Amino acid sequence: MVDTEYLNSFEQKLIENLVNLCTCNKMLEGSTLTTEDIDIRWKELAPEYMTDAVPQIRDYPTVSVAWAAYLGMGVACGWDKDWETYSTAPYKSFYGQQGFDDMDEHIVRDLAGLQLDGTEAQAIENIIRRCGESAVVAIRHEQVDPQTPLAFHIFARACKAMYLIGASIELKRLGYRFEKVYLS
Repeated sequence: MVDTEYLNSFEQKLIENLVNLCTCNKMLEGSTLTTEDIDIRWKELAPEYMTDAVPQIRDYPTVSVAWAAYLGMGVACGWDKDWETYSTAPYKSFYGQQGFDDMDEHIVRDLAGLQLDGTEAQAIENIIRRCGESAVVAIRHEQVDPQTPLAFHIFARACKAMYLIGASIELKRLGYRFEKVYLS
């Protein structure tokens, strides 16, 4: 039996750490940005993402968790552009020409419309890499036996956190933000 309270705590601490990292690097402003639509989309896409990511853990641990942030970016970009289309787009529509391997480049170049060698794309790549490395450290810090149900659940929660971070980075890049509204 998996301890949901433990997993929720792990996920929340990881999100807080990643938001702080992104805020220090001017990629977020102290909180995540998301919508219910984007959150629900993770639940729909997560099984296929996990099918791609889990085999990558041993050889490419950072990629296996970090690509979830790019998926979040892609979904947020679709939410802004044409949610009617993107809300039902199949998971594989986020693939690059080489499938999962170049999903990152496809989302940044083709969905977000950034030049891969441009300053903005490089800043995104840098922060997502750093967030992915932080997530891997957080997973390892839990000292969970590999290839156990708990290890899978910890990894899944880390991927969910990365997805949220990626979506938040893209929404901020697109100009969305929280503002105080004073009601009279």
